[in-house]
Amino acid sequence: MNDSRIKKTFDQCKKENRACFVAYLCAGDPDFETSIEACRTLIDSGIDILELGVPFSDPLADGATNQLAAQRALESGMDSERVFEFVKAIREFSAIPIVFYTYYNLVFSLGSQLYAERAKAAGVDALLTLDLPPEEAQEHLDACEEFNIETVFIVAPTTPESRLVKICEAASAFIYYVSREGVTGEQTNLSNNIESQVQLIKQYTHLPVVVGFGVSSSEHVKSIAAVADGVVVGSAIVNCVAENVTNSKEIITALRNKMKDLFEGNALEG
Repeated sequence: MNDSRIKKTFDQCKKENRACFVAYLCAGDPDFETSIEACRTLIDSGIDILELGVPFSDPLADGATNQLAAQRALESGMDSERVFEFVKAIREFSAIPIVFYTYYNLVFSLGSQLYAERAKAAGVDALLTLDLPPEEAQEHLDACEEFNIETVFIVAPTTPESRLVKICEAASAFIYYVSREGVTGEQTNLSNNIESQVQLIKQYTHLPVVVGFGVSSSEHVKSIAAVADGVVVGSAIVNCVAENVTNSKEIITALRNKMKDLFEGNALEG
C-alpha cells in the first residue's frame, strides 16, 4: 500500500519537518449532523488524519469522556450501518485519511471480510481494533489485505519487547504508542519515557510511530512532536462536544478555539 493516503500524509508531514496531527472524535456524538460539522471543523483547522471512534456499548479502553461520547452517539441512533453512512458523508467534502477506532465485537458481528469490504466502500483507510491482539488477528488481517484496508496496532508501556516483532508485523499503516497505562482521558503530565519507548519501537518497524492517550495541550503536542512521527489528541477534543452538548454552534466554536490552542506556536514542528 505504498501509495496509500496515510503514507502520503506522513511523507508530506516529514517533508514539512513536522509531526502528523491525528484528531479523534466519536462518530455521531452528540448526533449525526452535528458530528459531521465537528469533523468538518477539525479538517478545516488543519488536522492530518481523522480518527473516528465507532460507538460501542462496552468501550473498555476508554475513560469516562469517550465512554460518554459513545453513549451519546448510540442514544442518538448511531449503529454500524450509520457509521458507514457517516464516513460516506465526510467523503463528500474531504479526502482526509480516516482511521476507525473500534472494538472487535463490532467487526466480528458482521464478519471480518464483510466489515472490511463495507469499510473500504464507505471510504475508511485503516482499522485500529483496540482489543484484538495480533496473535489472534489472522482472519482480520487477511480481510483487510483483501480489501486494501490498512491496519493499526497498539503498543503499551507494559508491552514486552519480545512482542514488538509480532505487533509491528501485523500493522501496515502506523504504530500507535499509548503513552501511559490505563484508559483514554486528558492528563496534566505526560510520561517521561516517551522518547525512549518510541526509539525502541522504531528498532522493529519502518512504519511511523504516533503517540496518544492523555495529550491535552499545545505543550504536550510540542513535546511529542519532537520525538514521534505523529500525535493523537482525543479526549481534549471530545470534551469540546461534551461541555456544549445542547448547543451545536457552541460545539463548533469550542472546537475551533481548542484546535488553535493545540496548534499554538507551531507545536507540531519537531
